Amino acid sequence: MCGFAGFLDRSETTSPDQLRDIAGRMIESLRHRGPDDGGLWTDDLACVVLGHRRLSILDLSPAGHQPMVSCGGRFIIAFNGEIYNHLDLRRELELGPATPEHALFDRDSLSTADTRAWRGHSDTETLLAAIEAWGVGEALKRSVGMFAFALWDRHDKILYLARDRLGEKPLYYGWQGDTLLFGSELKAFRAHPDFRAEIDREALALLLRHNYIPAPFTIYRGIHKLPPGTFLALGSHRQNPQPVAYWSARDTALRGRMQPFAGGEEDAVNALETLLRQSVAGQMVADVPLGAFLSGGFDSSMVVALMQAQSARPVKTFTIGFGEAEYDEAEHARAVAKHLGTEHTELYVTPEEAMAVIPKLPALYDEPFADSSQIPTYLVSQLARQQVTVSLSGDGGDELFGGYSRYFWAMKIWRWVSYLPMPARQTMSRLLTIVPPHAWNTVFRALGFMLPAGLRYSNPGDKLHKLSSFLGARKPEAIYFDLVSHWKEPNRLVRGAQEPATVLSDPLQWPELRDFEHRMMFLDTVSYLPDDILVKVDRAAMGVSLETRVPLLDHRVVEFAWKLPLAMKIHEGQGKWLLRQVLYRYVPRELVDRPKMGFGVPIDHWLRGPLKPWAEALIEPKRLKSEGYLNPSLIQEKWKQHQSGRRNWSYYLWDVLMFQAWLEAQ
Repeated sequence: MCGFAGFLDRSETTSPDQLRDIAGRMIESLRHRGPDDGGLWTDDLACVVLGHRRLSILDLSPAGHQPMVSCGGRFIIAFNGEIYNHLDLRRELELGPATPEHALFDRDSLSTADTRAWRGHSDTETLLAAIEAWGVGEALKRSVGMFAFALWDRHDKILYLARDRLGEKPLYYGWQGDTLLFGSELKAFRAHPDFRAEIDREALALLLRHNYIPAPFTIYRGIHKLPPGTFLALGSHRQNPQPVAYWSARDTALRGRMQPFAGGEEDAVNALETLLRQSVAGQMVADVPLGAFLSGGFDSSMVVALMQAQSARPVKTFTIGFGEAEYDEAEHARAVAKHLGTEHTELYVTPEEAMAVIPKLPALYDEPFADSSQIPTYLVSQLARQQVTVSLSGDGGDELFGGYSRYFWAMKIWRWVSYLPMPARQTMSRLLTIVPPHAWNTVFRALGFMLPAGLRYSNPGDKLHKLSSFLGARKPEAIYFDLVSHWKEPNRLVRGAQEPATVLSDPLQWPELRDFEHRMMFLDTVSYLPDDILVKVDRAAMGVSLETRVPLLDHRVVEFAWKLPLAMKIHEGQGKWLLRQVLYRYVPRELVDRPKMGFGVPIDHWLRGPLKPWAEALIEPKRLKSEGYLNPSLIQEKWKQHQSGRRNWSYYLWDVLMFQAWLEAQ
């Protein structure tokens, strides 16, 4: 795990010394991603610079130093991530390369691998050899891993940028005048004198709708996120080519539904267990101490169970706990760890310790990012880094195997709503919203003893008001879009903004999947997963120089999941059915069978208490008006309702506060 940055300078006015000086400042800003080593490589004639910061995981010797030059001297790479099957690729290369069907390069111009003398045992060297032998596109297709890289082709004067299939590792790029900037984090761009740092109001509108900025957008105009599963080839002239997909989540979903799994339930459990064991084993390879996050939930328990089953010593596991029972999973994690026999470390965090993370968030996440679980994610990463350099994580199970409650509630809501004529829905919506949420809460508390457990919400009034917004839906996707939206009309909130289309709002980008639940899983896999969940984990962990790996996102597991029928994912109103069957082979169901908990902190209470002065200063109306980005009246309305306790607008307010805190830090 590392960080890289660089640029192509087409101005023809920058001296070689200036190139290296600028690149040095850019890469120094990423030291946290790679504290063990750093390097620069320049092509003075082409005005290209690659910089790299290294967190040594495989091949701790100088043979792993980057930027790395290929054996034949043609390619130079700055690489971030891991190629888990790189030893298999080495063996294949040593046998002599077969001509690929779709080589990106002319075979005659490439060096052969059968006479290769390996300099070390890093996966970076293996990837370079694969690119020399097979070309960029074919090497990417054969690689199993999480990664992003910048590759300079000295022969053809082409810069390649590439990103892994699911988007575990970040990669930003964009032209600023005559300079193309690229790198692992946006903070590196700010070190370049050509960087304009112009805020994109359209991207800001997306932030306020989703609490994250989806690819390819960033908070800066003209700067883009490279989409997962793609690479980009940039030639000698300023240009804006489209990313080329070497793997597609959309095609994977369609292919899986067209070629479904043919076996029965027991066959599926066996097949998934084999795939997961293979993925976990591959991701346990490291030359440094390794452990895992353990929340006690299904996904992290699954990863830890398979690690321990394949380890000769107790696996190091880490969790944090909170005093507030509704946010605390430490007890459950402790029980799973005891059963599996791991070397478990837990830390109970006080509200003061958690809130102390908040001032770090603007620099840590680099562009405004408002998933409040960023706080505990940083804390557990900090805890793990005290003992290990690599930690495996259980992310991805919800999107692939139907774990989110919206997958089984949204369809139920649609079936109920669609039976009613629109006038009746509109009347019901008005009736639900006439009564304020706090009054509904009083009614539900009074009737609590008469209600089933599923209706005893902590804030049922908010749920009913949210239900009222679904009543106008004309198709089920509208309910999903409402569920994944915070501010419903961000154009009203952001001055001068016109919210752009994304994969979530553009049906032309959706695959034709029969089941609404599968359509929701697809949309989460290409949006919420890479742009929220994986961003959260990458920045929190790399902020303390910790590498994270996500075994459930091995693309072979993803492809298998799309072959499964919906009934093997969502069964009798419960998600992740197939994952549960695998986990029950290792952990008794009574240790893990309980309602899903979010990995969060009580932001709603903090905003009414210790965070109130900080928040009020950031959203003070005169300040908002002078800055010119946000509409003060809409924010003040929700702030007053939240402070009164009549509504819980913590998600909406956190979106605004994270933008304001980021803006203040610029």
